[in-house]
Amino acid sequence: MRSVLLVEDDFFDTMTAQKAFEKFSVPHKLYMAFNGLEALDLLLGTNGVEPIRPLPEVILLDLNMPKMNGHEFLAELRGNPELSAIPVFITTTSGMDVDRLSAQNLGVSGYILKPLDFETSANMVDSINLLEKLLR
Repeated sequence: MRSVLLVEDDFFDTMTAQKAFEKFSVPHKLYMAFNGLEALDLLLGTNGVEPIRPLPEVILLDLNMPKMNGHEFLAELRGNPELSAIPVFITTTSGMDVDRLSAQNLGVSGYILKPLDFETSANMVDSINLLEKLLR
């Protein structure tokens, strides 16, 4: 089954994403991790966690998280040959150019400012659907 990995530490934002996936009937299973370390466990099957297989089609990634933030996670992801090609969309409250440039240097596919609402979520879902068509 195709899937999306949401890496987000905010409960409200995770609920918004779940509702958007349901509302727009996104044909992907939504996996969630609350920081970069949990996301790596899901992708690699480390620390006793069952890995996501097949790997997710897309990762939706918050930048500001505890334990391992989005920039650190992206660096790990891009440094792993098995994971480096997974498209990543950044979702963050940070509109700072330095954050945007850092993420772009690590090869992100898109950048979505929060707070997420259903209109923004619809745009996020449209982006996922467009990416899915390009991957076929």
